[in-house]
Amino acid sequence: MTEAAAGQVTIRKCEALDEMLACFALQKEVWRFSDAELVPVRLFVVANKIGGQVIGAFVQSDGETDGAEELIGFAMAIPGVRNGHAYLHSQMLAVREQYRNGGLGRRMKLYQREDALARGFELMEWTFDPLEIKNAYLNIEKLGAIARRYSVNQYGMTSSPLQGGLPSDRLVAEWWMKSKRVKSVLADAPSTPCECPARIEVPAEIYEWKSASATRARALAVQERNREQFVSAFARGLSVLGYERDARGNGRFLLGEWGEAWRY
Repeated sequence: MTEAAAGQVTIRKCEALDEMLACFALQKEVWRFSDAELVPVRLFVVANKIGGQVIGAFVQSDGETDGAEELIGFAMAIPGVRNGHAYLHSQMLAVREQYRNGGLGRRMKLYQREDALARGFELMEWTFDPLEIKNAYLNIEKLGAIARRYSVNQYGMTSSPLQGGLPSDRLVAEWWMKSKRVKSVLADAPSTPCECPARIEVPAEIYEWKSASATRARALAVQERNREQFVSAFARGLSVLGYERDARGNGRFLLGEWGEAWRY
């Protein structure tokens, strides 16, 4: 596969050990995990050798003229099997803080998709925190993933301050990379209105509430309320099919029936 470049950022596969070490260091910088929770360099190396992915986003290092590069983002995926079918599980995607909100995360996901399809994969999954409004919007509206599984406290109580001291509840994103839905989203085609009998709200204040011990109980109450709503909706056969954000920054999951025809 050829390198993907736009502007000063180049996206390509990581192969060398020093690139794996750079991914490990950026992981620690972004999530600020304790040492016990860090994904080790060995797993980055193994993922690359057993059919997974380690993809990096690079810029030329300041003041360097000899082609030296700096890693500013990475995505790591490992292969999995469910019900006899192989898929890729995207375990981590990180972007250095000053390069966020410019579409780099989406570009790395698209590179992952191109590489996965070239190797015969049709499904990629990953987990995400349903309280993270920007991330949910990217996954559902900009990539075309759906969600119909909810994992309660998947990783236990994590040391990362990004979790805000809350249980690590996660939605499972399913990215059917050859589906009509995904192709339509990636082509920026007008969205087809869906019947969405269930809506689950995430207030814009959730980040503020999570960050301070005095208000963390409010964030926990939102998480527990939404957990019950997701579990109930999924038990009724509904799936996350859309996501809305209003002018105040509030988020809203839209849940309806996932038509299997959209997969083909």
